[in-house]
Amino acid sequence: MEAKNALNIRRLGGKETLPMDLLLLADPSREMVMAYANRGECYVAEIEEKVIGVYILLPARPGIVELANVAVAKKHQGKGFGKRLVLDAIRRAGKRGFKTIEVGTGNSSISQLALYQKCGFRISGVDRGFFVRHYAETIYENGIRCRDMVRLSLDLVETTCKG
Repeated sequence: MEAKNALNIRRLGGKETLPMDLLLLADPSREMVMAYANRGECYVAEIEEKVIGVYILLPARPGIVELANVAVAKKHQGKGFGKRLVLDAIRRAGKRGFKTIEVGTGNSSISQLALYQKCGFRISGVDRGFFVRHYAETIYENGIRCRDMVRLSLDLVETTCKG
């Protein structure tokens, strides 16, 4: 018997609707979300069959997959579910034979930058002005204007995640 509040992470079925409310928490552009969601695989995290989290795996180049969106419903944030989603994405990517997993986040996304680095990702580059070029609206997080995309990557041989 499954414990109450047990987290189940599964691939979203082809006929199921994308959880746009969650996806838009991590990326405010519906157009950008739809563009990569249609090319990737969406995974949802559920508690008692209610979707509380999401991520998308997007094959990028040979041997490389991108973790394109990680989001957890606001009332479930700060409980370790985001970390479990990232670890699940790393595990699935490795099982599918990818050599590297990449993720991009805003320069103002302080907690996300910390989470990815705790899970073994290392900063691999900065796309200066990404959010200014690709988003019509100005984005602020943590009192900081989001301008640059910080790119991080993880060699899937190194999959340790710390606190």
